[in-house]
Amino acid sequence: MGVKPELLEILACPACHAKIELKADGSGLRCTACHRVYPIRDEIPVLIVEEASLEETPAAA
Repeated sequence: MGVKPELLEILACPACHAKIELKADGSGLRCTACHRVYPIRDEIPVLIVEEASLEETPAAA
């Protein structure tokens, strides 16, 4: 089922309060500012900073 678009509109990153978006593969929610990825377990977003992983960002060329 996934995360509903209405829920994504109101969620924010617990660490920096920026917008979060669903990863392309649906495995987690990614912060657009600090690049933390929060897991989704049993269709429930786990928005706990300690549970997040940092996603590598491509180096600027």
